[in-house]
Amino acid sequence: MILTWLSQYRDIGLLFLRLGMGTMMVFHGWPKLAGGIHQWEKLGKAMGTLGVNFFPGFWGFSCAMVQTVGGVLIVLGFCFRPVTILMAFNSVVATLVVYKTSHQFIDWSRPAEMLILFISLIFIGAGKYSVDRS
Repeated sequence: MILTWLSQYRDIGLLFLRLGMGTMMVFHGWPKLAGGIHQWEKLGKAMGTLGVNFFPGFWGFSCAMVQTVGGVLIVLGFCFRPVTILMAFNSVVATLVVYKTSHQFIDWSRPAEMLILFISLIFIGAGKYSVDRS
């Protein structure tokens, strides 16, 4: 088998993945969180794709919080599985919104890839080098 010796570094790989993806989610979510109520309402209207058309400000704020605070929690590996479930939900909504506006694969593939990643992380866990130590 080629490169099977790298299996001994599985937890370092998970740490690297958590650090990278968590940081990216913070950078992705912070402008939304700092944007205030107008930004939250605009973002929250995405829930209309699921038929949820009430309290767009709440949904937008929730999305921004999940991305920002959830990104920090992913880096730390704290409450990892609940956070990745919330991130996966955000990715479902994002994928559906982008797919609805553009059926081009190149457009909706990124949020779909994030969905695949977060679903995978739900099952894999945070690894040895985390606050949860799962």
